[in-house]
Parts: sequence; C-alpha cells; structure tokens
Amino acid sequence: MQIPAAIQNRNLISFFYDGYGRTVEPHTLGVDGKGHQALRAYQVAGGSGSGEFVGWKIFHVSEMRSLTVLPQHFTGPRQGYKRGDKAFFVIHAEL
Repeated sequence: MQIPAAIQNRNLISFFYDGYGRTVEPHTLGVDGKGHQALRAYQVAGGSGSGEFVGWKIFHVSEMRSLTVLPQHFTGPRQGYKRGDKAFFVIHAEL
C-alpha cells in the first residue's frame, strides 16, 4: 500500500472520494472504531459534498479511487494533529 510510505515521507496524495477529486496531507492510517481501514488527513485542495474543501477529514480507504502519491511534500503535522488518534482502534502508520 502506498499510504504508509506517503505518511513517512510526507508526500501529498490525491484521489477521488464521493465523486470529488481531493488532495490531502496524510497523517494517520489505521482501522477505525467500526472496523474500516481509514485515513485521517488534512485536505488542502479539491471538492467535498459537505462544502468543507479544506480541513481535517477521515476517509475510508475502500472508497478512495485513483490514489496517487504526489511528488510534493508537506512540512509536518498540521495544527490540531494528535499522535495516537483516538478515532482509530489500530494504527498502522502515523506522523
């Protein structure tokens, strides 16, 4: 899977989710409380059904389409990030 390497190397990733293209800074990958493989990320570009185009979001990995690790890097954790995210039952990778 490409997401752990993107987290470790601080690469932006892009994908389609709920019909919208999105670009995010990946922070935590794991299994959420309902058993879904999930990604906590800070969205920096793209669309959203909620109208919130920028900010913290959780994405179910099974619903991500056309995932691409981009060559662009981000500097580090965004404000509000917490290691050991309580939304996850198991954490596979985190900043």
